[in-house]
Amino acid sequence: MKKIIFLIILFLNLNFAHSYSNNELYEKIDLFGEVLEKIKKDYVDDVNQSKMMDSAINGVLQSLDPYSAYMSPELFKEMQTDTRGEFGGLGIEIGMESGVVKVISPIDDTPAAKAGIKAGDYIVKIGDDQVQGKSLMEAVKLMRGPVGTSIELTIRRKNIKKPLEFKITRKIIEIKSVNSEILGKNKNLGYIRLKSFNENSDKQFLDIVKRFEKDSKIKGYILDLRNNPGGLLTQAINITDFFLDDGEIVSTKGRKTSETRKFFAKKGDQIKGKPIIVLINHGSASASEIFAGALKDHKRAIILGENSYGKGSVQSIIPLRNGGGMRLTISKYYLPSGDSISEVGVTPDIVVEETGDDFKINSKNDNQLNYALKLFNS
Repeated sequence: MKKIIFLIILFLNLNFAHSYSNNELYEKIDLFGEVLEKIKKDYVDDVNQSKMMDSAINGVLQSLDPYSAYMSPELFKEMQTDTRGEFGGLGIEIGMESGVVKVISPIDDTPAAKAGIKAGDYIVKIGDDQVQGKSLMEAVKLMRGPVGTSIELTIRRKNIKKPLEFKITRKIIEIKSVNSEILGKNKNLGYIRLKSFNENSDKQFLDIVKRFEKDSKIKGYILDLRNNPGGLLTQAINITDFFLDDGEIVSTKGRKTSETRKFFAKKGDQIKGKPIIVLINHGSASASEIFAGALKDHKRAIILGENSYGKGSVQSIIPLRNGGGMRLTISKYYLPSGDSISEVGVTPDIVVEETGDDFKINSKNDNQLNYALKLFNS
């Protein structure tokens, strides 16, 4: 009964009452209780009612968007545990879509990326466990495990009829967020690959740009955000600001006043108007989309590649009175144009889709990067 009361409170706090009159809402609550009684009395197998209620609560949250989710007390505690190397991961950023885990982005140089997992893949089985019906956090828990142990993922991929199976060995995931080199026939293009927006990304990134700027031959930049799942908003703002002279970078809008803010560039384009091409793909999400979208809206860069993922929302972890927690979307990102990124993403100025089975980012088979190099040389 406590679980039922908890769920009813959750309904009310999430303002589902806006959709119904009080009488209609109470009728729905009565109906929910009736369904529970029917399951308890008539379902073919005995049911763990506590787990069933957890699933119901999670269903409420996941009906809102792919990123909101419930964590039971056990799962919440485990997610907060500092493992200090005891547990490893696969190196993928994931979300939920239609009850199935969707890969937002495989992170470079991690077990998942090396195994061949791609942005947009759907994970339908983790080991022997079907993913359908599980929460995002439960799926994360299944994929974590001791370093050196393996897990088999069954994947559904667009335009491939048969499911794909990948055996991946877990390891500690360490992300080196920035790589760079000088490219072009005349060695006059600064290429910077930004893999994530973590705590030190802006310093690493900007140090590289400043070093390139000391080279008088550098005439432009290719900034590669492909398979960058995002990260810290402050990092996206700091790096975007470096290339803009003024104007809005991004705004966030939520129901609370504290979640509604606008962020602006400070005066001074640090590369003095040199041309920029930004590479994005389906694995470019969140902070990556803020960066690419802001430069596109200000006509400061050409965006090239594939439409980005479309994760334009901010989640907060909220502890609950039962010792569990929930991940709840509290605001959304908006580009300077006023457009939302959520479920839409950033559309490239020039669409160049990844081609070839042997495609690999920043290799001779990278047709997207090759296209960008041709633009500079044309």
